[in-house]
Amino acid sequence: MDHVYQVNHFVMPGETISSGSLQHFCGGKGLNQSIALARAGACVSHAGAIGQDGLILKEQLEKDGADVTCLQIREEVGTGHAIIQVDENGQNCIILYGGANQSITREQVDDTLSYFEKGDIILLQNEINELAYIMEQAGKKGLRIFLNPSPCDEKIKNLPLELVDTFLLNEVEGEQITGKKEAILDALKEIFPQAHIVLTLGSKGALYADQNQQVFRPAEKVKTVDTTAAGDTFTGYYIAAVSEGKTVEEALALATRAAAVAVTRQGAVPSIPYRQEL
Repeated sequence: MDHVYQVNHFVMPGETISSGSLQHFCGGKGLNQSIALARAGACVSHAGAIGQDGLILKEQLEKDGADVTCLQIREEVGTGHAIIQVDENGQNCIILYGGANQSITREQVDDTLSYFEKGDIILLQNEINELAYIMEQAGKKGLRIFLNPSPCDEKIKNLPLELVDTFLLNEVEGEQITGKKEAILDALKEIFPQAHIVLTLGSKGALYADQNQQVFRPAEKVKTVDTTAAGDTFTGYYIAAVSEGKTVEEALALATRAAAVAVTRQGAVPSIPYRQEL
């Protein structure tokens, strides 16, 4: 669940500020991305865990047409949530509490992967535990691993990243992984020569690179209201396009348009457009 506070500026150390409003939205990177995939027209199954206090998240997934067979409900732990500050320019900063997202078991992983087969795409984020095990088992089955390494922390560097087919990340995450402030894409290509890399650049657009080509897509110009879930929207629409066999250029164009719509709206799930809107 996302708890979104409208503020004049992000709170500073030692500072207490008042918020203009508080709103509650369905959110979470995995949920946002699954819904973006579904609204883009992809066939998607969502695996994860929620507490009893998170049934609205399950209902939202079902409403958007995502399969929830692999979503488990935990009696003993609360649902993961985020505290989000949104400033007057529409920028955000986020504190995450893992909750049920940190209760994934290997038994659940094995059961989930049993539904899928070689060539299927598995999309992962860094909001759940047992990521390394998931990647190893998915790799053994021949699944195509797409990784959004967010939130980015030291745990990322301990994952079997050589198994990743496609990285989808922003400049901050790219810098955290490579240690570079500039030429991030080149550094990522050098570290992960086997991978496809999609680097989002916010208002500047997005870059794609593999060993054979590099593609740039400028951003659409819109009035920003709230950037929450813009990256998730981009990710879902990009992967949906790839799964349809579209070219990199076509996938970047679709994803960029979808993200542009998302930033003109408040909230996470409510901001994600449907394919026909594009």
